[in-house]
Formats: sequence, C-alpha cells, structure tokens
Amino acid sequence: MDDIDQKIIAILRRNARASVSDLALELKISRSTVRARMERLKSAGDILGYTVVLRGDVFEQPVRGIMMIKIEGKGTQRIVNQLNKMTEVSALHTTNGKWDLILELGTDTLVHFDDVLRRIRLIDGISASETNLLLSTKRTSEARRNVLLD
Repeated sequence: MDDIDQKIIAILRRNARASVSDLALELKISRSTVRARMERLKSAGDILGYTVVLRGDVFEQPVRGIMMIKIEGKGTQRIVNQLNKMTEVSALHTTNGKWDLILELGTDTLVHFDDVLRRIRLIDGISASETNLLLSTKRTSEARRNVLLD
C-alpha cells in the first residue's frame, strides 16, 4: 500500500460516501486511477466495507454502558442476531474467558437503559450478565474523532 492508497483510505475514513470524482479531485489523479486502486484495495481485503456514522455515534448518548454476557448452550448466533436488531446496542464483541459477548450500549435515559438491560436478560440462552455504566470517555475511535474535527 503506497502513499496514494493511504490518502484514499484517509479520505474514505472521513467520508465513506466520497465519490470517485471527489477523491480524484482532492488527490489530483484520474478517476480511473482512483477506481482501480479502490478495486485493488477491496480485492486485497484492505477495504472490507463502508459505513455510516450516525449523529448518536458522534454526539454521545447520555447513558452508556458495557454489558458482559454469558451464554448457555449453543445459541450464540441466535442471540447475536437478536442483539444486532436492538438499536441501543452500538457494538457487539465475541470474547473468550468468563464472558461470551461484550456489548456497548447507549440510551437517552437511565429508565430506558434499565429497560434495555431487562429485555436483553430475558433472551433465552443468556445465563448471566454484568453491566457497568460508562462515566466518561478519555479516548474514542478514529472515525468519531475525525467527524468531530471536521
């Protein structure tokens, strides 16, 4: 990956919807060069996809937390599918050790947060959970930082 590839990726991190024409103008190279490089980066597996940054991702929700979940039996994929449908779940990670899943949650109120925890705990196959409220964030993801700086 050379300097131009790095610049393409940097622009796409700031704005995943940047058009090939916009990239070409900013980098002062042809559209066909940008298109070919993006295809090569996708084929090589360097670019896996594009994403959307939501207002809630940038302007933190007032009540946020981390929930660790222990799963009983072999229902992990079914539980993951259910959790992925919940808008309050901003990230879902599989892990090893005592906990099987770690969720990042965000809501507008403590009452809403409590309701989300109740709904998650009622999912069949979840045998235990532990939740911690996040008090403040000292470091955030690159995508959020870039959006805030723009």
